[in-house]
Amino acid sequence: MKASPPALLIRRAALIILVLSGIFPAKSFARKKTNWKNISILFYTKNGKGYVHDNIPNSILAIRALSAEYGFKVDATEDPSVFSDDNLKQYDAIVFSNTNNDVFDTEAQRVAFMRYIQAGGGFVGIHSASGTERKWRWFKQLLGATFYWHDKFQPFDVIVLDEAHPSLKHLPNRWNRAKGDEFYFLKEMGVNLRILAVNDVSTLKGEDPKRLDTFGEVFPSVWCQEFDGGRSWYTSLGHDKNDYFDPDFRIHILGGIEWVVGGARDRDYKKAYAKTSRDGAKNTTGK
Repeated sequence: MKASPPALLIRRAALIILVLSGIFPAKSFARKKTNWKNISILFYTKNGKGYVHDNIPNSILAIRALSAEYGFKVDATEDPSVFSDDNLKQYDAIVFSNTNNDVFDTEAQRVAFMRYIQAGGGFVGIHSASGTERKWRWFKQLLGATFYWHDKFQPFDVIVLDEAHPSLKHLPNRWNRAKGDEFYFLKEMGVNLRILAVNDVSTLKGEDPKRLDTFGEVFPSVWCQEFDGGRSWYTSLGHDKNDYFDPDFRIHILGGIEWVVGGARDRDYKKAYAKTSRDGAKNTTGK
């Protein structure tokens, strides 16, 4: 399915802006064939005080179905005690599925998570993961932004910018969220993000004075980055619990995992330097 001329203009303009600004590097990212049978994933669903999504059980069913189909190992938990150096070493990626607010009990758990990323680990955030640990600067930098507000649940279009990315290559250029989703607006966005897809504001119904025009008629919704020794991928989509039964959305998540583990190396804890959760990331902005 090819994009209509207006969509092509939006996509081309966005790509030019991102390349010139350095947010979307001009170099291509080589993909490595993933041997899923050698991959282990920690699927984390902890929520702090506040709103808890009813999609979490279905997201666990989805990752277990993908595990059965592709052969990777998955451990699903909401227990923050799993965050220790010794335990995290076994995982190639940690997925935060609709986590929200404060999801760690101790400083040691936060530091273990930092050290995992610094040692070369991978991170995937789904939907409300951007509302996680809202006061922790390092986490917001890892995810790429932090939640600001969302428009009312309704259909809208997602414009795919990177048609070759494993999380998007199976989708049309204009991915219509016909059954509805939450259009997220985020803040404190990183400047080194590789923007993969944007939500089309012009496809929302009605007017709302809170809608941001920072990016014109689009707003970033899916991105990835290299960060503090590891890799990170995030999608703001996936509010509805039935999304996790949708094959296209499942492959969207699997492709994000594929990207972070595709650049993964054996954990090298000699490169992990964090001693407190306040230690800023090296070689990044917003310190």
